[in-house]
Amino acid sequence: MFTDRWTTSAEGLRLYARDYPAAGGGLPVICLHGLTRNSADFEDVAPWLAGMGRRVVVPDVRGRGRSDRDPDPARYNPAVYAGDVIGVLDALQIERAVFVGTSMGGLITMMAALTAPGRVAAAVLNDVGPELSLAGLTRIGGYVGQAGVFANWGEVAANARRSNAIAFPDYQDEDWDRFARRIAARNEAGDLVLAYDPAISAAIQPALEAPNLWPLFEPLAVGRPVLMVRGELSDILDDGIAARTAERTPQVRQAVVPGVGHAPMLTEPAARDAIAAFLADLP
Repeated sequence: MFTDRWTTSAEGLRLYARDYPAAGGGLPVICLHGLTRNSADFEDVAPWLAGMGRRVVVPDVRGRGRSDRDPDPARYNPAVYAGDVIGVLDALQIERAVFVGTSMGGLITMMAALTAPGRVAAAVLNDVGPELSLAGLTRIGGYVGQAGVFANWGEVAANARRSNAIAFPDYQDEDWDRFARRIAARNEAGDLVLAYDPAISAAIQPALEAPNLWPLFEPLAVGRPVLMVRGELSDILDDGIAARTAERTPQVRQAVVPGVGHAPMLTEPAARDAIAAFLADLP
């Protein structure tokens, strides 16, 4: 299983991470979740990666999961998050790592490669790339921070289905129940709520105004291996963006996960095959 790790941000926030040990000596992997999610998103993926001989660290980004909420919502941005991640690596004495970033986690990966290039040995970007489709961003912006208190887990699952059915059209009731238990938790008052600070919704507005990420993406893609995984049905990373990425940065590997949208859980066979092949080429 994993060990609970706690580090402290530059502002004094307590930040949580899961640390999965591995018997092998391959480069460690750091897994970074999406905007409204937390480390539980990788509860299946992280043990699988550790089983391939790599230590795996999965943080809760500030404002999510068990990490502290930031009293200043302006600090909910990829530059600050990247600094937190580098701080986690420092605290755990990890010099270089393979970054696996889902959606926002991919943006954090790009920022880390720009600000601390020596720490990012390689990267897997899950359904995020050098451009973001406005349609998907608008959809996400429509639900982030809107949910309140839930009466029971069934209500959480129903809310998750409403927001994410477009991405997982084949999910059944049991899938949505498991999804719900990853994204919600009891707060200090005992209320069942989504496990993130609603104030993170402020981070969506800059993305809606400037979804062009080429200035961040190209430095990541130069001089290190990069795999871009995308959902076949994604409304964030569409076919046009994938084609432009292939034309402008042909060295970036791409893999498509059939039948899912934004974002693949990375448990799908197509995702696992692509990641396993990618990691097999790394030290």
